[in-house]
Amino acid sequence: MKANFIQKVTNWGNFPVVEKEMRSDDSLNKIKEFVRNHNEIIARGNGRCYGDASLSEHIFSTKRLNKFISFDRLNGIIECESGVLLSEVLEVVVTQGYFLYVTPGTKFISIGGAIASDVHGKNHHAEGCFSEYVLEFSLLNEHGEIVICSRTENSDKFWATIGGMGLTGIILSAKFKLKNIETAYIRQESIKAENLDEIFRLFEESESWTYSVAWIDCLQTGKNIGRSILMRGEHAFRHQLPDNLQDNPLRLKPKFSPTVPFYFPNFVLNNFTVKLFNTLYFKKQRSKEVKNYIDYETFFYPLDAINEWNKIYGKRGFIQYQMVIPKEKGKEGMKQILETIAKSGNGSFLAVLKLFGKNNPEAYNSFPFEGYTLALDFKVNRNLKTLVHQLDEIVEEFGGRIYLTKDAMSKSSLTNYLQNVQNPKFVSHQHKRIINNI
Repeated sequence: MKANFIQKVTNWGNFPVVEKEMRSDDSLNKIKEFVRNHNEIIARGNGRCYGDASLSEHIFSTKRLNKFISFDRLNGIIECESGVLLSEVLEVVVTQGYFLYVTPGTKFISIGGAIASDVHGKNHHAEGCFSEYVLEFSLLNEHGEIVICSRTENSDKFWATIGGMGLTGIILSAKFKLKNIETAYIRQESIKAENLDEIFRLFEESESWTYSVAWIDCLQTGKNIGRSILMRGEHAFRHQLPDNLQDNPLRLKPKFSPTVPFYFPNFVLNNFTVKLFNTLYFKKQRSKEVKNYIDYETFFYPLDAINEWNKIYGKRGFIQYQMVIPKEKGKEGMKQILETIAKSGNGSFLAVLKLFGKNNPEAYNSFPFEGYTLALDFKVNRNLKTLVHQLDEIVEEFGGRIYLTKDAMSKSSLTNYLQNVQNPKFVSHQHKRIINNI
């Protein structure tokens, strides 16, 4: 195992930044030894969560657990170590006619992180969370023992770990199912909505589509509150593709990915620039409705096209705030949330609205339940915590909850919904903050 060392560690939002011990290894004996000899451990994949979820006194990085174990091409089942990234899975399986059943908005997260967060995507209303397709995983528990967990074997640990935020142990490997596809392209429709009434109607009309998501202008008020663009999509069949995409439909051409070279000065992102961006983004689609075919990377991972885009928010960093509000109260709740954001002046140019379907009751630690979810990015500043707590009060009033994977400063009453994960061995900064109501 690598020598002990203390280093500065932060997640994708660059907030908070801590100085802690972080280790990494691919030797099971050394990983077991590390677990037995330390308390307050948390596993960390690629650090693409937000907030303080994968930070602790002792951090175990799974980056060296990066090997594929098997790929059953006939049945679409893959097994790999927990540090393998979704991007690496896609590189292997897409050309073989498979895709992930569920993927979040970045492909640069680890398989272990996908299970610990029980990630969701644009298709929750149709196909649920990542856990629906996990067959089994191996878990290193608090005693340094490896336990195989599935729906039939050690099922209590299986369901506690799903969405358990790493508090039950270190996921070492996992086996999960894949989805058949004919092409690497998505048949997409983009529809402009002038306000909340229209975008909620569009979501209801789009429930038969597998994928749906809306970008929303969070700074509009009055009759234009909730101005947005809905994107809905389906995996394209080969015969549907235009002629220029018919050749090698499972292979994408290499793309140039620019890199943000430095942290932007704090003054760059402000109320004026966010309003300007939102206006330009809404107006760039000139027609009410646009139909086209786009590759899966553009549809699922638009921000991944820009390396280190988190630097745009400056050295102070940013948080992402994501909540879900019950479906029957969704429109009213979102209206109050958007009005509060607009009034605060803390605008978000990355505001994403989605519809969740019914939750799986067995996955009791998972974040989603049937309702509407909104995710917003906010630059860290002196007034942000006040805004977050104002939003917390609205979410609580409407019976909602906060996504732990993106939490950095919300109230414990909205985040402390985990069950069967209390363990002094595996503890994150987030968990301590929630328990102590800091």
